[in-house]
Amino acid sequence: MQVTSILTNKGQQIFSISPDATVAQLVDALCEHRVGALLVLDGSGNIAGIVSERDVVRALGTNPNALTDTVAAIMTSEVVTAADSADVAELMQIMTERRIRHIPVLDDSGTLAGLVSIGDVVKNRMDELETERSALVDYITQGG
Repeated sequence: MQVTSILTNKGQQIFSISPDATVAQLVDALCEHRVGALLVLDGSGNIAGIVSERDVVRALGTNPNALTDTVAAIMTSEVVTAADSADVAELMQIMTERRIRHIPVLDDSGTLAGLVSIGDVVKNRMDELETERSALVDYITQGG
């Protein structure tokens, strides 16, 4: 199954923040949207980074005044992306190996198509397993 199927099911809404926003504004946005990470987009709409709850916690752990810092100061600027045509199994492998929970998805033209979280991947896998289970039950109870 391809990553594009996850985006079809969950939608392609992308929540983002400016690198110049404060960490306090970031926390507000994470709470407002009920998400664990935001893409950091520059003024042209290009990906400048990604920032997560973990980044906020790390920043506060080393600097109690981090809420006044900019998002640019705590974001991850080397963003791992995936093509919308990538296989979901590839995405799971990348997330596991790189220990990341959110991956921006790009379409064939390199345009941002969405953001996939580990939760989206797990939900997709659970749906696949349920479909397989139902098919097996039908096969067994209906005699093939």
